[in-house]
Amino acid sequence: MLVASVLWGTTGTAATFAPQVGPLAIGAAAMGLGGLLQAAVAGRSIARFRAGLRARWRTVLVGGAGVALYPLAFYTSMRLAGVAVGTVVSIGSAPLASALIERAIDRRRLSRRWTAGAALGVAGTVLLCAAEAAGAGSGSGPGSDSAVRTVVGVGLGLLAGVTYAVYAWAAHRLITHGVPSRAAMGSVFGLGGLMLVPVLLATGAPLVASWTNAGVGLYMALVPMFTGYVLFGFGLARVPVSTATTLSLLEPAVAAVFAVLVVGERLPVLGWAGIVLVVACLGVLTVPSRRTRPRSLRRAGSGRTAAVPAPSDGAGDAVDRRVTSPPTAATEHRTVDPANGPAGV
Repeated sequence: MLVASVLWGTTGTAATFAPQVGPLAIGAAAMGLGGLLQAAVAGRSIARFRAGLRARWRTVLVGGAGVALYPLAFYTSMRLAGVAVGTVVSIGSAPLASALIERAIDRRRLSRRWTAGAALGVAGTVLLCAAEAAGAGSGSGPGSDSAVRTVVGVGLGLLAGVTYAVYAWAAHRLITHGVPSRAAMGSVFGLGGLMLVPVLLATGAPLVASWTNAGVGLYMALVPMFTGYVLFGFGLARVPVSTATTLSLLEPAVAAVFAVLVVGERLPVLGWAGIVLVVACLGVLTVPSRRTRPRSLRRAGSGRTAAVPAPSDGAGDAVDRRVTSPPTAATEHRTVDPANGPAGV
């Protein structure tokens, strides 16, 4: 998941090497071609699990729409508000959107650890955004020529964050209901890629106007989009979508560093403080911790105990739940749901 975030963090910088190509063409080429390639690689898996995908076609459709809308909003946001602000707003708003989706649809309770990590990450992205806005206000930032452009760019960044959360949730939902990661990601991104083909045909002429532009388009499709989202799908099979989108907060930090080192943008102290908070967020979510058994389970019954491994909570934690043998009234009716863990916990 973190490697995927690093790859995604290079997209804004890469796009600056093709200034003649519009954001719609860049987005359609990156996510469209990358999505179609994912579908082609996952073709056998999609065919094998077509019954499960057909049964959840609404989820696939919603996810595909999210894939199609995300790059159009994301790259236009960066073009209008600047690389750092566009990336920060788009990715920084995704964890909150994911949390609301999981809470409203999946009835998932968010842990204190996730809340602490998300708070650090969002605070870091806010500082990065403030640093870029300060640069724009002094005349050195890309958005200094028009406040309206910056406001529209921020609005499109929020839309990108919501659509990112939507397709991440759709892919995760398919995976947790028995569809393998390759088939789930291939179907969702393949459908999104098909939706982006008309946009690419209408706006993509500058991509073939020079070798540089074509190279940027191929890099965006093959490295951050195809490779990055293969890794993202691998991670979605192991962590909740809210944790996955929170871990992706590394992307704006990487984008800001590349903007400084490659593009030549200046990042004030406030921006570096934001990067430190983002790194702290990742530490909170990824460093394993130990948990003790719930007190009610420690008191239930006596005699020989058998360990039953619990599913991961998405942040590296695992709980060793123990039930007594023979079962008592507190444990004899407990069942284990592969998707949601032990019932009643």
